[in-house]
Amino acid sequence: MLFLVSDDESADVTANNVGSLLLQLQGLDTASDQARHRKANLAEREHLNAVATTVVEWERRCTALAAQIEESEQAIASAEQRSGEIDASRLRLQEQLKTVIAPREAEALQHEIATLDEERSALDETTLVKMDEQSAAESELSSLKAQEGDLRQQASNATSALAEVEASIDAGLGEIASSREQIVSTLPPALVSRYEHVRAKLGVAAAMLTGSRCEGCHLDLSPAEVDEVRRAPADALPDCPQCGRLLVR
Repeated sequence: MLFLVSDDESADVTANNVGSLLLQLQGLDTASDQARHRKANLAEREHLNAVATTVVEWERRCTALAAQIEESEQAIASAEQRSGEIDASRLRLQEQLKTVIAPREAEALQHEIATLDEERSALDETTLVKMDEQSAAESELSSLKAQEGDLRQQASNATSALAEVEASIDAGLGEIASSREQIVSTLPPALVSRYEHVRAKLGVAAAMLTGSRCEGCHLDLSPAEVDEVRRAPADALPDCPQCGRLLVR
């Protein structure tokens, strides 16, 4: 297929080498694609994500430890309150025991006192366990809190580094877009439309013919195909018979 570029609208463009301009346009588009790919896969973004994950895990652990400390405090307070009630009940029963004469009644009071003693002992053990848990949680939380400043600084630095790289890439993309607009404005609209159509399908729409090889698909054309391409009118851009890209001779 031949694409003619020597209509009245584009006579000046043909004189200035449409093929060269088309390759420049392709070079800008390739650079733009590469820049966008780089922006989407920045090491700085991966680092920021890793730091953010660390911060989230740090916050989660701090929250869990704070909840554990609060639960231990409540359990200890509840145990101490119950222990006080047990002590009061035990004292009351002991006073009653002093006035009891009947053996069966005395035995019943002694059984109640023994039951209270068992509960008191269990509460004391629970209190010790909760105090140990609270102490361990407070120690770990204190250690984690000491890391907060460094973690926040890492997150801030990673955010700034990513923003700086992205801004640099965006500035480059802006320059590419400006240069592209200038080139597109000098090319025939129909040619630009054809170029965009091929680029949408193949990524690279225009390629140089080097010897017998298309630099777009990197395949060699047959002698007959090369002859046909090279005999094409000077005011026409042939398609690569292998891949369909616009060939620049």
